[in-house]
Parts: sequence; C-alpha cells; structure tokens
Amino acid sequence: MPARLASALLLAVLPISSYAAEPRYGVQLEGFEYAYPVGRFAFTSQNQRLEMAYIDVKPSTPNGRTVVLMHGKNFCAGTWESTLSALSEAGYRVIAPDQVGFCKSTKPEHYQYTFQQLAVNTHALLEQLGVDKVTLLGHSTGGMLATRYALLYPDQVEQLALVNPIGLEDWKTAGVPYRSIDQWYKRELKTSAEGIRRYEQNTYYAGQWKPEYDRWVNMLAGLNQGEGKQLVAWNSALIYDMIYTQPVYYEFNQLRMPTLLLIGTKDNTAIGKDAAAPEVQKTLGNYSRLGKETARKIPHATLVEFDDMGHAPQIQDPKRFHEALLKGLADLKQT
Repeated sequence: MPARLASALLLAVLPISSYAAEPRYGVQLEGFEYAYPVGRFAFTSQNQRLEMAYIDVKPSTPNGRTVVLMHGKNFCAGTWESTLSALSEAGYRVIAPDQVGFCKSTKPEHYQYTFQQLAVNTHALLEQLGVDKVTLLGHSTGGMLATRYALLYPDQVEQLALVNPIGLEDWKTAGVPYRSIDQWYKRELKTSAEGIRRYEQNTYYAGQWKPEYDRWVNMLAGLNQGEGKQLVAWNSALIYDMIYTQPVYYEFNQLRMPTLLLIGTKDNTAIGKDAAAPEVQKTLGNYSRLGKETARKIPHATLVEFDDMGHAPQIQDPKRFHEALLKGLADLKQT
C-alpha cells in the first residue's frame, strides 16, 4: 500500500482531536472575538490595578430597565450571545461583565477571591456606567455571585433570575472531600478540548451535541492552552476554592426581591463530585429535586423547569429559554 494512501486512511479513522490543532488564545482571551464590542473598566482592587472587560448593549427602543448578566465558571460574557440579543430586542439595556480571573479580564498572580469581592467589583462597574436599579441574571457560578450581590445590594436589585445556579447544596456537608488549591491547579493544567467537550455533552446538554457548541469549547480550551495557561489555571484553582468554601445555600431565605428560577432538570453539576465516593456521587447535582427545594426556600420565587435540558438551557434551546425568560421577567414585574 502506498505510504500516502496509508496516511490518508489513518487520518480517516482518527478522532478529529488527534490531528487537528486546538486554538490557543492569550491570557485575556486575545484572539477570540465576542459578537458584541468589548469595553474595559480599569480599577484598583487589593492594592493592584485590574481590568474588567464588559459588553454593554443599549436597545433601539428602551423599556427603561437594565439586566446585568453574570456568567458561570466555564463561561464568559460572550457566551451570553443569544441572551444579549433577545433581551436588547425586548427593550432592555444589557450589561455582561467578565469577572476578574475570567476570559477577557485580568488574571492576577495573587487575589483573595470571594463572592463579596466580585460583587463589589461589579457594583463599581455599574456605578461607572451610571446604572442604579437592575435585574440580575446569573447562570451556574454566576448564580452564586448574583445571589451574593442581591444580598449585599438589595435596594439596587429589582429582580433576580437564576439559570441552573450551582450552590443549591453544600458540597462540604454532602460528602465531597476538600481539594487544596494546589490540587485544583494540577487538575486545571490538564484541561483539553476533548475533556471539555465530553463533560459539557454529559452535563450542559443532556447528552446531546450540536456543532455550534464547539465555539464555546474552543474558547475555553484555547484560553487554557495559550501562553498564559499557568496563570489561567492558577486563577481557576483559586476560583474553585471560592466556590467550594463559600456557600450561599444557607441564605436563600434572606432574598427579598422577586426571583425567577430557570432550571434544566437533566443537569447534574456538583463541584468536586468526581472526587467523592461513588455512593455520594449518586446523590449530588439532582436538579429535578434541587430546583424545587430552592424555590421553596426563596420567599418570592417562581420556578420554571425544562425537563429535557441540562446545565445550559440558554445555549441548548435559546428560543424556548428566552421565551420563558422574557415572560418570567414580565410576570415578576407585576408582583
């Protein structure tokens, strides 16, 4: 068999990840473009100069309301692409920051990550933009941040909406063992597109996969494989420690604003679940149960469930999700 033909046959049976070069982006996601223009907010925090990247979309026909989008751990401001479009078309001004340590924002070498600190950073951004009253929309880890923000600044938050937020259970007391920051760091250095894709298919999209999801896989993999990958991994490790050690679980009953819970019930997300014993893993991340339990804890909560969706319903089925979101926000306004 000619060598050229043998080589072609070998490529035909290999998975794409075996021979296609993965993208590599800069430490602030240079090289990956969002669908909307990106602004930069420079500020001082913990005795250092930092930058928060953000998207600010002003509608052509304003309804007088502003929604602030808070992204998840493996997401960015740009991942809200379809939500930015749907909300702005409905008349909302939409602001989507990249939190410090994520995506197009600064990755500090040293930073004490707390949800309170990220909330304070976001509050400073909104002050700079002249924004007072807001609706918060938080997804995944952004749901924990949105909850903390709403507890810190209750007079500013008119409505709270949470999309498959994590932190609906306290993993420490549920049997998930502690990982040190150094252990998280070693784990994060192994991040690959193949691993991201496998995890997202099982967790974010309820076993489904569409070609358009690869854009977000490549975004995350490229950030983790670029020249600044050690700094990216280090910040990721610090953030995982924040998520694990700083629950909002015990404070849901203190929320006073109308709250919309949008839950894909096939989600099974639980931080550190892979380190837990098999019998513990089976009890974690059951969103068909967690969504209902959380709705009962929050005083003014409305629960909307998507029984065929996973952790990221806004990406899995944008049309159906945004119809539910816009209706839910309108209904909350009447309460």
